[in-house]
Amino acid sequence: MDLTTILQILDSTLRLATPLLFAALAGLFSERSGIIDIGLEGKMLAAAFFSASVAAFTGSVWMGLAGGIAASVVLSLIHGLASITFQGNQLISGVAINFLASGTTVVIGEAWFGLGGRTPQLEGSGRFQEMTLPFAETLSAVPIVGPFYATVLSGHSVLVYVGLVTVALTWWVLFRTRFGLRLRAVGENPESVDTAGVSVAKMRFAAVMIAGVLCGIAGAYLATGLAAGFVKEMSAGRGFIALAALIFAKWRPVPVLFACLLFGLLEAIGNRFQNIDLLGVNVPTQFMQALPYILTVVILAGFVGKAIPPRAGGQPYVKER
Repeated sequence: MDLTTILQILDSTLRLATPLLFAALAGLFSERSGIIDIGLEGKMLAAAFFSASVAAFTGSVWMGLAGGIAASVVLSLIHGLASITFQGNQLISGVAINFLASGTTVVIGEAWFGLGGRTPQLEGSGRFQEMTLPFAETLSAVPIVGPFYATVLSGHSVLVYVGLVTVALTWWVLFRTRFGLRLRAVGENPESVDTAGVSVAKMRFAAVMIAGVLCGIAGAYLATGLAAGFVKEMSAGRGFIALAALIFAKWRPVPVLFACLLFGLLEAIGNRFQNIDLLGVNVPTQFMQALPYILTVVILAGFVGKAIPPRAGGQPYVKER
C-alpha cells in the first residue's frame, strides 16, 4: 500500500467519521443528563431529509442546514416530553422516533418530489463545498507532512472542521462551566441537584435540545456534505454506531473523537477494498462493508459491562413533595 492510498483512506476516514462524531456528541450531552437517546438514528434521518428538501426548494445549503436542525430539534422535543415531562420509558420513546422518521421521510418525500422517497440531486449552493486550507498547495511539496496536510486535513466542507471544534467545545462546556457541572450532576444524582435549587427537568430539556441541534447537523452533513441529496434510509445505522462509539469512549468527548475515527477508518477501508486476499483467502465484499457493524457488535458485547454509564441514566426523576 503506497502513501497516496493511505492518505486517500485517511481523507475518507475524516469525512465518514464526521456524522458519527456529531451524533455521538449529541448522545453524550443527552446521556450525561440521564436521558438515554436511542433515537439518534431517527433524528439524523429526519434531519438529512429536511435539510436536502429545504436546500432543493431554496437553493441554499444554509437554509437546508437550518431545516435539518429544526426537524431534529422537534423530534428531540417529542423525546423530551415523553421522557421528562410524562416520565415515560426512554428506550421506547427513542425507538418510536426511529420508526416515525423512517416512515415519514419516505411518505413526505414521495408526496413532495415523486422520486420514490428521494430528493432531487443537489448542486452548487445547494450543498456544502470543499474548502482548501491556507498554504495547502505550498506545503504539499514537503515530504510526509505536506501531503498529509494538503490531502487529509484540507479539502473538506466546513462542517468537518466544525465537528472537530465541537469536540473541544463540548469538553470545555462539560468540564469547565457551571452548566456542565450541573448537567453531569443531573445524570449522576438528580436529587442533590434538585435540593440545591436547580431544576432537573430544565437541565435535561437543555441537554436534549443540544442533542437535537447536533443530530441535525449530523443529518444535514449526510445529505448536503457527504452526499448530494437524500435517499431512503441513508443514515444506515450510523446513529447506533454513534451510540457504540459513545459507550466505547466511556461518555468522554475526546475519546469519542478517536472512537468515531476508528469506525470511519473501517468504513473507508471497506469502501476502498471491495475484494482482498488475506493469507490466501479471498475476503468477500460484503464482509468488508460490514466491518463497522461487526465492530459495533464487538464493542457492545465486550465493553458495555466495563463502561459505567451515568448512574441516573434511563431513570425518570420524580420530584418529592
